[in-house]
Amino acid sequence: MISRILTTTCALALAAGTASAEYSLTILHTNDFHARFEPISKYDGPCSAEDNDAGECFGGTARLITAVEEARARSNNSILVDGGDQFQGTLFYTYYKGAMAAEFMNQLGYDGMTVGNHEFDDGPEVLRGFMDAVEFPVLMSNADVSGEPLLADVLMKSTVIERGGEKIGMIGLTPQDTDELASPGDNITFTDPSGAVQSEVDKLTADGVNKIIVLSHSGYGVDQAVAANTTGVDVIVGGHSNTLLGDSDRASGPYPTMVGDTAIVQAYAYGKFLGELNITFDDAGVITEANGAPILIDGAVGENEGAKARIAELAAPLDEIRNKVVAETASEIVGVREECRAVECAMGNLIADAMLERVKDQGIQVAIQNGGGIRASIDAGEVTMGEVYTVLPFQNTLSTFEVTGDVLLAALENGVSQIEEGAGRFPQVAGMTFTVDPAAEAGSRISDVKIGGADLDPATTYGVVSNNYVRNGGDGYAMFKDAANAYDFGPDLADVTAEFIAASSPFTPYKDGRITVK
Repeated sequence: MISRILTTTCALALAAGTASAEYSLTILHTNDFHARFEPISKYDGPCSAEDNDAGECFGGTARLITAVEEARARSNNSILVDGGDQFQGTLFYTYYKGAMAAEFMNQLGYDGMTVGNHEFDDGPEVLRGFMDAVEFPVLMSNADVSGEPLLADVLMKSTVIERGGEKIGMIGLTPQDTDELASPGDNITFTDPSGAVQSEVDKLTADGVNKIIVLSHSGYGVDQAVAANTTGVDVIVGGHSNTLLGDSDRASGPYPTMVGDTAIVQAYAYGKFLGELNITFDDAGVITEANGAPILIDGAVGENEGAKARIAELAAPLDEIRNKVVAETASEIVGVREECRAVECAMGNLIADAMLERVKDQGIQVAIQNGGGIRASIDAGEVTMGEVYTVLPFQNTLSTFEVTGDVLLAALENGVSQIEEGAGRFPQVAGMTFTVDPAAEAGSRISDVKIGGADLDPATTYGVVSNNYVRNGGDGYAMFKDAANAYDFGPDLADVTAEFIAASSPFTPYKDGRITVK
């Protein structure tokens, strides 16, 4: 377990006295919280009250409040920031939209946040309502929002706060493909991250700010590229890729990851960790020391009783839905992003087969579910509707349509085009099999496509079922936007999946080789 007691450079630097021109700061950070206000299991899904009382759960806002309080007590000079995607992920968001996130982020005392792609899931309206409710700046630099009345002159690219007698510049960064990932509307244009960041750095520097933090919901790889392609950025607090950094066996890199003079950090997702970065600047604003770790928020961290009671109060309207047992599963149904965005996964098979089963009598032959729409695993035993909604939280509906084989092949190529990045467009399928070669050039990675056991015919028209997000071009599936005979208003995908599990309860998860990765 990652130690909670960190030797902070800020305490050491401040103890050195005013003779030194050094300035020390602790940056506490979260990212990709996804409405996990209640504690979560080791599978990132719901955790029962009994397991929570036994100390077997992680995260939850009540524990996060305690962890932040303890971290602040270790530092004489700290800020708390977020790397985006507070929205979406549980029934709390479905029911309360951004209001619940705003309430608890205000209670936690955040100093800034960037816009994540999921902050646009319900359009600019819900984002604006959230921004009006929070007591800290929400930022996004790499987009032109001047044509969107709800956000123009309200959503800023950067800001300056003061802490410990020094000015700190903060810049927001959002995925450049947010128009494909969410629903920002037609009035916002997203731009290159490095150019947008450098433009804001130059403005801040001209105003005498020499300590600059980018709050980036763009992914670990993009963050490293931005660090390499810009000057003047001291720290990048990341998100989007749900990356754990540090000394853990699961970590994707060191904490912090240094690219030149820029320190990059990220703290996984779902409130399971609190990032704690301790940095020291010289008088010119250059980092001279950077260390820290993501703090695991496990059952040993006490829960704030006031927050726990408030969350229980807010949960009351949801409990009847969430606690309904719909089936049993003989073993864990794996839905982790490491599998569902790269290879055939058991949860992907379940969802795709459920979709196809529901509409196969309509002449539909193929199902495609984007791996990024699969948000959790389900553990063995009873399956509740709350667990199903945690796996499929987006209220997507079944969409049926017709495309030719060449369009279907283009869709599969799109699905695997960013496999090395763990992108959510990876296709989980039913009614078809294919082979993917990740080492091949994007656009030519798919081979051996068979539908119903027969080779794909580029000229043949096939009936397809997906979710309304993918059918309308989400995750890069623009080739489906003009599909023939499209109907986007089928039943909720979560309900369809729950019914499929119930029909074969106790359900046994399976893989059958429908996707071959070379």
